[in-house]
Amino acid sequence: MLQLSQKQAVITGAASGIGLAIARRFAAEGATIVALDLDGESAKQAAESIEAEFHGSAVGFGCDVSDEVSVTKAFSQVCGSVDILVNCAGIAHVGNLESTKTSDMERLFAVNVRGTYLCMKAAVPSMLQNAGGSILNLASIAATRGISDRFAYSMTKGAVISMTLSVAKDYLSGKVRCNCISPARIHTPFVDGFLARSFPGEEAEKLKGLAASQPIGRMGTPDEVAGLALFLCSDAASFITGCDYPIDGGFFNLR
Repeated sequence: MLQLSQKQAVITGAASGIGLAIARRFAAEGATIVALDLDGESAKQAAESIEAEFHGSAVGFGCDVSDEVSVTKAFSQVCGSVDILVNCAGIAHVGNLESTKTSDMERLFAVNVRGTYLCMKAAVPSMLQNAGGSILNLASIAATRGISDRFAYSMTKGAVISMTLSVAKDYLSGKVRCNCISPARIHTPFVDGFLARSFPGEEAEKLKGLAASQPIGRMGTPDEVAGLALFLCSDAASFITGCDYPIDGGFFNLR
């Protein structure tokens, strides 16, 4: 029931990290992949590598999820129905209430909240026409747990959870399921890049600290998130909608 053959999945932020891991996992289970990313060239390269490895069908397009024109254009290039949408594109921010500028708030809102809204709005009509579909949004453990210096980021991910619940409720009759995943710290290229920029020469030490902050003793991997995403978007989860799933190494309950 985890097979995704004859299903088409649109995945945002699919050129790297969690988004790429989800695209690869879905392709391995037979899905046709539409990889969207702000970096259009990287999205195309990701699609080409997926096609070569899994011998399926994958295309990649550039898409600024915060821009309605860009989202509309990207979805207009999707051939056939949208059976699955994974909203993985997102950005982070470090800062508390006082240090967060208005411009920071607007930038985080534009990508994490408006981007999720625009992509769902673009995908739902196709799902309704096709008698159902599955939407998976990427939230964060920061949405439901107080985390220092994550004011704007936590706000946007809380909004993602709220949107997930609303869409799940509103489209029950249309058989559109909507769930979200709330990861804790996942070791992605973004994490490595942030540490290299912020703590040059101290990367190894900082990585140990990040790992130790998870009760299980390590950060998660993109492939582990992809495994949960596969289940939630497959027919095996056909009785699940309106749920937020932590994948956090015990962070929520055992910290």
